[in-house]
Amino acid sequence: MRSGRQRGVLALLLLLATAAWAEPMRRFALVIGNDEGGSDTRPLRYAREDARKMHGLLSRLGGVAPSDARLLLNEDAKDVLAALAELETQARAAQARGERTALLIYYSGHAKDGALRLGDTRLPFDAFKRRLSEAPTDIRIAILDSCRSGALTRTKGARRAPAFEIDSGATRDARGMVILTSSSSDEDSQESDVIGGSYFSHHLASGLLGDADRSGDGRVTLFEAYSHAYARTVADTAASSAGPQHPTFSYDLAGNGDLVLTDLRASEGLVVPRTAPAGAYYFVDPAGLVVAELEKAPDTERRVALAAGTYRVKRRLEDRLRIGEVDVRRGQETVLDEARFRDAPFSDDPVKGAGPRGSFWTVGLTGGYHSFFNENARRTLFLSVPLIGAEANLHNYFREDWVWSFDVALGGRDTKLNLSTLSGATYRYSVVNLGTSLTTEWHLGRLSPFIGARLTYLYTGRKFDGDVFPAQFYAAFSPGAVAGLHLSLLRSLRLTARGRLHYLTYNIHEQGAGTSDPNASERAIQDPPSSLAYWELAALVTYEL
Repeated sequence: MRSGRQRGVLALLLLLATAAWAEPMRRFALVIGNDEGGSDTRPLRYAREDARKMHGLLSRLGGVAPSDARLLLNEDAKDVLAALAELETQARAAQARGERTALLIYYSGHAKDGALRLGDTRLPFDAFKRRLSEAPTDIRIAILDSCRSGALTRTKGARRAPAFEIDSGATRDARGMVILTSSSSDEDSQESDVIGGSYFSHHLASGLLGDADRSGDGRVTLFEAYSHAYARTVADTAASSAGPQHPTFSYDLAGNGDLVLTDLRASEGLVVPRTAPAGAYYFVDPAGLVVAELEKAPDTERRVALAAGTYRVKRRLEDRLRIGEVDVRRGQETVLDEARFRDAPFSDDPVKGAGPRGSFWTVGLTGGYHSFFNENARRTLFLSVPLIGAEANLHNYFREDWVWSFDVALGGRDTKLNLSTLSGATYRYSVVNLGTSLTTEWHLGRLSPFIGARLTYLYTGRKFDGDVFPAQFYAAFSPGAVAGLHLSLLRSLRLTARGRLHYLTYNIHEQGAGTSDPNASERAIQDPPSSLAYWELAALVTYEL
């Protein structure tokens, strides 16, 4: 029943042909990616990345000028409506000059309980549809990829909930409106670590880059893009734990000609010549992710509008891979030469990349305080000092939600000796921390508690004014534990509160250490080493790269 209805609607879409996107037209694009869906959802992995890719694709191949495009990442519903209002104002001005206009809205993020979930804010489906239908443009297209998150193949959202699906009879008073969705009303959309994004958005983007151009005219139409994304999404998710995913669409269009979404002739790209072997070609970026796919039939020429850069190309055979490398130069058309490819075993598949999929970096600045528990040590040897520092964090490298961190912190203060037998000499006390830690975190909406282990190299030193005493220093490796809480802020920013506990061993004599007693050093060496513990509290602001 589903496939028969789908074929019938696709045939209608092709026959009705819709309004002509191919003719001269001012195009506007609002591209939204939001990984956060509120306290009852799990943060997504690739929503923002999918939005970045779509924004770049529309700007490069979709005829959307930079001034007519808005890219919103992890913004709330108020920001989305404000950006939409700006584009509507520009569209009205263009229409007043007699220009034909079109608006495309792309959304990747959470959808649940009848609303798009933008962080802690909501944009109800009904309000979104009404705003879209009233937009002052000749053509309105909405593409919504609302999914859930999981492991290698994950689903967006916290539980099964209706996806954004609109029947073909909905919003019949709209002028020239099309809505595409990534899944039907009773299905979850799915992401993949291998492709570094959602299945639907990946195949839609790959189709718009050229794989959907079945006519070979160098242009990808709405019908071609949707039918390609539908077929490939269903095929790739058929064996997944969540089951097959079926994209849907709603349309209410009138006019002549098909909607051309991308023009492959408008940019640099790669040509797979007629003489190249038939089969499926995969184009892999330096990070090891598939950015585009291309299915080539015998004795045909195909084009994929890759952006300038270096790509590894692979073609799968029954018992091996054919692998090569190609440089796509800016503003030029590059012809693929498979004669330069080499045979390789499946174990050399470049799609595997250099490590687990989904890893990313954050960098941050810290401010905190460092102090020992032992009062005598804190008073005479290891002073309490403020710290400032920086760190870099590698997320999801070993496994999902594990974070490998590298940090450095500096601190110090000027003080005087405070000993019964010797006082008054001033010195500069300094601390240097070089550490690495491995933590695991749990996502609870905007809050993410974490806990783990840490190893640091601690250096402390005293330099006396006037060189009245020689400089002193102490250095040691110090194991410890770390725990804290992340709070997600706007865009890629997080605020963290963190505590650390460490210990080290040190020969300390309660009466003589640090004094002028000539026998103090000998007695300290004879005493067994003492375990000294210290703590650090810090606030950290991090930015995701």
